[in-house]
Formats: sequence, C-alpha cells, structure tokens
Amino acid sequence: MATESELSDFLKGVEKRAFKRAVYHVRDEEAALDIVQDSMMKLAEHYGDKPLAELPLLFQRILSNCTLDWFRRQKTRHALFSNLSEFETHGGDGSEDFDLLETLVGNSGAGFGESAEDATRRSQILQAIEQQLRALPSRQREAFLLRYWEEMDVAETAAVMGCSEGSVKTHCSRAVHTLARALRARGIWP
Repeated sequence: MATESELSDFLKGVEKRAFKRAVYHVRDEEAALDIVQDSMMKLAEHYGDKPLAELPLLFQRILSNCTLDWFRRQKTRHALFSNLSEFETHGGDGSEDFDLLETLVGNSGAGFGESAEDATRRSQILQAIEQQLRALPSRQREAFLLRYWEEMDVAETAAVMGCSEGSVKTHCSRAVHTLARALRARGIWP
C-alpha cells in the first residue's frame, strides 16, 4: 500500500515527463495539462491504495487512456461543429510555445560553461528531434516515448499500450529507423 506521501512523491516525479509525453501526442499545452491532471486524479482516486511498485504502470496506462479519450472528444467535436469552424479565428494551436530545450535545460542544469556555438548546435538538434518526434505516427511515437523516454521495458510498454510485445518492438524499430533517417538527412549523426 502506497502512503499518501509516497503517492504524492510519485506524482511529483512523473509530472514533467507525463506533460511532455502528452504535449507530443496532442500538440496542445493546455490540453496536455488537462490530460495529466485527469490522469493524476484518476490514479489517486481509484488506485491510491495500490502498492507503490504498481503505480508507474497504472499511471502510464491511465495517461494513455486519457489521451485517447481526448482524441475521441476532439473527433466528436470536430464532426459535430465542422460547419462552424469557418467562423472561428485561428491563432495557432499553441504548440509553438513548448520549448523542449528550455525544459531540458531547466531540469538538468545543462548549459553552464557551454560556448554559444555548442548551445546553438544543441538547441538546433533538440528542435530537430522534437519536430521529427511529432511527425511520427501516433503508435510509433507512443511506443518510442514509453520505451526510451519513460525507460519502460517491452512488457511494460505492451501493457500500457494494450498490444503485444511484438507490436511494441515493431513500433519502436520503425520509429528509431524513421528518426535516424530523418536526422541523418538533416546532417545530424550520433
């Protein structure tokens, strides 16, 4: 049984990565915040009495389900109100405001003692990676982020995504090859 303090510490530890993952999926910071908050609330309400070791998988599964629910609501909303969209003003989707470099620098403390050239190069590489991640198909992006961002093993990723381990391996392989090819085309090598 996770104590209230352990649950709180767990949620504090996953909130930033969960937000980044949600932003990559929905490409809208406000929606991503809502999704993460809903996920955290559901975990606390329905699974707060589970052992601490079970919380990471439960949370990732809840986050995936909340993200899918958001997409379903968007699809329904767009289907119902597609005729009204002609009258709306579009100021952008807000995804331009999310800066992966700023988030990483703020979290890791990197960048101190770094030359301007190195900082610029790192910024450009991170922006290219972020752009290529957003371009991946959703299942490949989800598998990639769970495996390499959240550092889950294949079985855990399969459980979160609700698919077989073979599918996870296929999605990850395709994502890695697509990212590598796209980054090499931009002159970025490992």
